[in-house]
Amino acid sequence: MKPAKYLLVLIPVIFFLSCNSKKNNVPVVGFVDAFEDATISQARVGFTDALKKNGFSEERHNVKIEYRNAQGDIPTLTQIVNYFVTDKVDLLATCTTLSTITALQKTKTIPVFAMVSPVPARMNVLSSTGAVPPNLFGALEDLNYIDTSFNIIPKLLKPKTGKLVVGMIYNQAEPQSADAMSRIKSLADKANVTLIALPLNSSADAQLVTQSLLSKNIDAFFANPDNTVFASFETILKSCNQANVPIFTSEAGLVKRGAVAAFGADIYQWGYQAGEQAAQYLKTHKTEGLRWEMVKVRKRVYNPAAAARYHITVPQDFLPVK
Repeated sequence: MKPAKYLLVLIPVIFFLSCNSKKNNVPVVGFVDAFEDATISQARVGFTDALKKNGFSEERHNVKIEYRNAQGDIPTLTQIVNYFVTDKVDLLATCTTLSTITALQKTKTIPVFAMVSPVPARMNVLSSTGAVPPNLFGALEDLNYIDTSFNIIPKLLKPKTGKLVVGMIYNQAEPQSADAMSRIKSLADKANVTLIALPLNSSADAQLVTQSLLSKNIDAFFANPDNTVFASFETILKSCNQANVPIFTSEAGLVKRGAVAAFGADIYQWGYQAGEQAAQYLKTHKTEGLRWEMVKVRKRVYNPAAAARYHITVPQDFLPVK
């Protein structure tokens, strides 16, 4: 009898809390991260900082941010998005490509503010008529910046013997990674650089694939925009350092983690840009005047310790990472 008694007591309490929450009418942000990563996590910091600057924070009790991380597991990612959609959150904030694609597949009405994701065409989310999903907003990136990123290598590095050889790994299952590989291959041909690219489908295989790549006597490793590369970067870095092979990249965050140099988006600013759009929506609950934007902040950065390790002189327009 006691359980039933307690249940009768709890029901009105739960009902009261539910009504109280509805009465407060606090908007809910469902933040979806595809995996855990020190660099990618800066996007979430930037996003929440942008909300705070615009007056929205949990401390002020005028927004609730529900954060979920799929830890690289796609079924978990799907469950997270389904939960947020069913819960009818006010908006979705999606970090990295898979989160954004999954959100756009699961809802056509809840606004999706994306970050660390490529343009709609590269995500393959356009309609049969070429239209962008009407609920897609945030900050996105194309591959044009990779030209500058990759071309840094022949400018700063001399080949050990003959033609410069650059190695990279890529995830065939990630559209932006496969696209980047094709783009880089074209860049390598134009720059008279030999490119050796090996597929990597899981971060668990990172050490094995990297070692295989290093056995081919490469002069440099290029870390392309690939979630698997992000997740396994420390493993890649350790193997490359042991083989005395410098890493270049298109991602500024990886320079802080040990790559030599990059020209790419600042991940914190990427999230901040998406957060500014989300804040505008929270102020009005209208999407008029909003559309997805290209990433605005890109930086030429270098890692002083990594540059010194490989005796590389970096141009003055590159800023040291902090």
